[in-house]
Amino acid sequence: MNAGLVTAAYITSAVLFILALGGLSHPETARRGNLFGIIGMLLALVATIAGVVTQNYASLIGGLVIGGSIGLVLAKRVRMTQMPELVAILHSLVGLAAVLVGFANFMDHAVELQGVEKTIHDIETYLGILIGAVTLSGSVIAFGKLSGSIGGKPLTLPGRHWLNLALLVITVVAGWQFVNDSAAGAGMTPLLIMTGVALLFGVHMVMAIGGADMPVVVSMLNSYSGWAASATGFMLNNDLLIVTGALVGSSGAILSYIMCRAMNRKFLSVIAGGFGGGEGTVVTKAGAPQGETYPIDAAETAALLADAKEVVIVPGYGMAVAQAQHVVYEITKFLRERGVNVRFAIHPVAGRMPGHMNVLLAEAKVPYDIVLEMDEINEDFPEVDVSVIIGANDIVNPSALDEPDSPIAGMPVLEVWKGNTSIVLKRGMAAGYAGVENPLFFKPNTRMLFGDAKKSLDAVLKALRERT
Repeated sequence: MNAGLVTAAYITSAVLFILALGGLSHPETARRGNLFGIIGMLLALVATIAGVVTQNYASLIGGLVIGGSIGLVLAKRVRMTQMPELVAILHSLVGLAAVLVGFANFMDHAVELQGVEKTIHDIETYLGILIGAVTLSGSVIAFGKLSGSIGGKPLTLPGRHWLNLALLVITVVAGWQFVNDSAAGAGMTPLLIMTGVALLFGVHMVMAIGGADMPVVVSMLNSYSGWAASATGFMLNNDLLIVTGALVGSSGAILSYIMCRAMNRKFLSVIAGGFGGGEGTVVTKAGAPQGETYPIDAAETAALLADAKEVVIVPGYGMAVAQAQHVVYEITKFLRERGVNVRFAIHPVAGRMPGHMNVLLAEAKVPYDIVLEMDEINEDFPEVDVSVIIGANDIVNPSALDEPDSPIAGMPVLEVWKGNTSIVLKRGMAAGYAGVENPLFFKPNTRMLFGDAKKSLDAVLKALRERT
């Protein structure tokens, strides 16, 4: 394949990637967006193998087969509830690839550069490894937090900001030393020092971020992985990799900004960490009574739903853990067939990654047109007869609006308490990922349905069917 065909294929792939991002912006077009992305990546791979690679085909094909097989197995085995941690660990692989390519590129002396060209190339290599190392270690820690093997409580070391500043100074000094040493044919030592510092920074940065900020962290690491890929493209002089990495990096950054706005958080405050320290304990003001809860059973819940005209379902991470999305759809279908207007309210940071709840509901075949964003449905809650909150906590917490000193003060939430009745499905009275007590649970118009969400909803569905 000649250079012209490779360039044309790369341009086509870039266009397909842009169309893929556009398609992923809405659930109804997400499948088409994924298809565009798959075709674009396949075209890019074929063009690269046929038109750029000139040797070591056996190793290349072997790597493609092994990597493709691992990806296929993961895609078949990983449950939808494990998607956040899968995304995090895949980000770490992008960072690892950037680090390895950077070192290989530095040690490859087949192409000799001189003067300004070499300096620019060395800076590209240094930045590529730096971003890749931060992405690698940060994503591994994010995977640990999302999977539960590392606690969600933020690690706030004394003087942590000074530690970050010291790491930054070391990185800059090592970079200056690397460029100077590389001009003399050396430079491995400062490069290794920087890599170690970057790995340490990635660990410290994500460990300092609390569980409630994890959706932002996932999108932030997505952005980092894109910039790491783009830096790798500069190292390899590959235009498509530069463009693709820039698309991922910029879209991830925009998504992080949107998520921060949804939480009324500044991006820098997320990076600084400390928010979302809950690990299953209820946080209350000293001496303040928690209040009284009003339990409800499945039969009573079914009666309220059957008599309602307007029902809103608010899914949260608890629905994902219990894998209750399918029975939620069965209840929705049952009620809608009997004239009840059932809709879903999705908070931007519900779950553990952007769009987590949308993906679960789409998997259960919930119609897209009844799945509404927070801004589309919040004003309707005063007219809602029954709100069903399934494993959500912080996103329906009134203290975000009522208590100025609350850790989540100012965060926009779904105002379910304004409806006639709220039914909250929880295993117990533990606080959410932010570690903040939820006054919603103690309001007179709130009923608590305790237990596993799937088992509870199975019982509700059974009770509904017995009423007919």
